[in-house]
Amino acid sequence: MTDTILDRFLRYVVIDTQSNPLSGAQPSTEKQKDLGRLLEKELQAMGLADAHLDEHGNVYATIPATSDKTVPVICFCSHMDTAPDFTGTHVKPQLVKNYQGGDIVLPGDQNQVIRVSDNPELKNQIGHDIVTTDGTTLLGADDKAGIAEIMTAAQFLLDHPEIKRGAVKILFTTDEEIGRGADKVDLKKLGAAFGYTLDGSTVGEIENETFSADAVDIEISGVAIHPGTAKGRMENAIRIASAIIARLPKDMAPETTEGRQGFIHPTGITGAMEGAKIGFIIRDFEVDGLHQKEKLLEEITRSVMQDYPGSSHSFKVHEQYRNMKMVLDQHPEVVDNLSEAVRRVGLTPKLTSIRGGTDGSRLSFMGLPCPNIYTGGHAYHSPLEWVSVQDMEISARTIVELVKVWEERAA
Repeated sequence: MTDTILDRFLRYVVIDTQSNPLSGAQPSTEKQKDLGRLLEKELQAMGLADAHLDEHGNVYATIPATSDKTVPVICFCSHMDTAPDFTGTHVKPQLVKNYQGGDIVLPGDQNQVIRVSDNPELKNQIGHDIVTTDGTTLLGADDKAGIAEIMTAAQFLLDHPEIKRGAVKILFTTDEEIGRGADKVDLKKLGAAFGYTLDGSTVGEIENETFSADAVDIEISGVAIHPGTAKGRMENAIRIASAIIARLPKDMAPETTEGRQGFIHPTGITGAMEGAKIGFIIRDFEVDGLHQKEKLLEEITRSVMQDYPGSSHSFKVHEQYRNMKMVLDQHPEVVDNLSEAVRRVGLTPKLTSIRGGTDGSRLSFMGLPCPNIYTGGHAYHSPLEWVSVQDMEISARTIVELVKVWEERAA
């Protein structure tokens, strides 16, 4: 196989794999399996006989060991779905060869402009080949760049059996963008001791920390009365829900926080006079901070409800995921080996935190410690998404070097 990383990436992004949060199935959309079936065939064509797509849409494969040492089995993982935030149908990738700076106007919708002022990393891309969309869809670099990088590294390792390595597992998941990426992963079948997701952004950045995350659902039962005779009797559930949201601290919202600051974020509200529902996500890097925000939200709710004595409510917290750093700190070699691999490709490793989640967070708490490696993609979940071909190549090289480091440092 002579495919370049760009060949692979362009082949993958035109396959529509958007997930659907309203579906209860896994995968949430059958079209994710279209990419899964292609990857299964490509892995088998490389000679990976165990490559297969399971009933949940996950793809598994094993690159066999070439070392006589006992090397921990490591896994590289990326997700096949793209975000439901913006359409991923009929993706038309564009290639800006030998980028020489300046804003990039997208041809399908010239109101869509990738501006240097909004994307300062473009200043480091002079001479690179930049892939964008035409401005009417997502690109899907999140996370098809990661898939192309894993596939390219896998082919390189297979073409160079002289590179000593332990067994390497490959895992491609579904539904990561809707928080279900690890739900149906069979870790026993996978058989890895440690893992790495390829789902990051700027090259050189190692993401070893995520938010801890919960969801909160508030249901309100109001008092519905004909509005003509409502004085002193009606308790409109819509107004109650609105009052709760109005009392949220303005400095504790996604749009007013950054860095290590957490937030309380209403994600949906539905209702009528007799009943209303509000959905929230709560985020903080510390579990204590998460619980404090939930306590604050509950106090606000109770305070509002005191003004409506005929109404009632329920307040339910659902755990989503936890900060993977709590697990990774117990296995420092996972990040240490990655940092060495980053140095070997000529970059300075930079530990960073994700203001969000990743399959790696769930997998870490399932028993597979799993930090996040850069893919080179930027401006995810928007039609302004872009990725450098050269940065994707660096990511693939990082995978190869990481495999070497694990073998060299094995007892």
